[in-house]
Amino acid sequence: MFIDIPSELEAALIDLPLPTWKLDGSFLATSTMKRYRTELTATPRFEETAATLRHALSGEGGGYAVLRLGNLAKALGTDDRFLRLATAFAAEVAVPFSPFPQWPLWKDIGVKVDKDPGKSSGIGYNAFHMDLVNATRPPDYTTLLCIRPDPLGGGPSILSDAHAAVARLSKDCRSLLAESAYHYGTFFDLFDVGEEYTPFPILDSSDPDEGFVRFTAKMLARSELSPAHVEAARELAAELVRGQVSFTLQRGSYLIVNQRRFLHGREALHDGQETVPFADRRLLLQLFLRAGAGDGSAA
Repeated sequence: MFIDIPSELEAALIDLPLPTWKLDGSFLATSTMKRYRTELTATPRFEETAATLRHALSGEGGGYAVLRLGNLAKALGTDDRFLRLATAFAAEVAVPFSPFPQWPLWKDIGVKVDKDPGKSSGIGYNAFHMDLVNATRPPDYTTLLCIRPDPLGGGPSILSDAHAAVARLSKDCRSLLAESAYHYGTFFDLFDVGEEYTPFPILDSSDPDEGFVRFTAKMLARSELSPAHVEAARELAAELVRGQVSFTLQRGSYLIVNQRRFLHGREALHDGQETVPFADRRLLLQLFLRAGAGDGSAA
């Protein structure tokens, strides 16, 4: 699931000045995607690397990948040229887009010590969840690009195979999770993610190996649910933790998660964040992807 960029490809990408991207509404423009693909396919071993990435995300047993772009970040910095390369890699998987009007493509996720600790920009444990859980059409992929890791060494990413966790539950538990009894969060000023879905089932499909597992651990504390539905969700949460993998993103690490297969979260940042200057704190950039019609990665 960790993909290193071949040295000859790295060298070519460092010298490849991709053009500024253009948007078509909230999506990366088709013209930009075609231009990026034309430029990248001319570089050595790019097609091979892109195929490895797609297989890691949608092949049997897959669901997430980490592209190690650290050497490119070191050579180029993490400004526009680097972001264009990361965007181009993402476009090999699906169509990049932003559901948030205030962020034209990439969304900053920094660290705020006065924020709810369980939020993405907080300093505490960010429990397993899928992004935009209460949308009828959530992003097929969520991605996180590490610009700065926690300088104090905390905040490992956590991921868990959602369908494998569901498969370990009892039939009665799965039946409860398939009921439209769950709700979480607000829904406003969003683009291209459908309509608000409330209440929603956690299990989005009758097939245990398909569909979204619409779960966020935050709804256990912040939603009014029946005791039976709470207990079923807690059992799923426990299985997600039991099956989790954990790793720390380094500068230039690019995590891509297939939301139809895996849920993600983050361990707490290291104590002492208030002593770290704001400009030195952990910083991730988030980008969402929409699978095209007929794209097997969305299956």
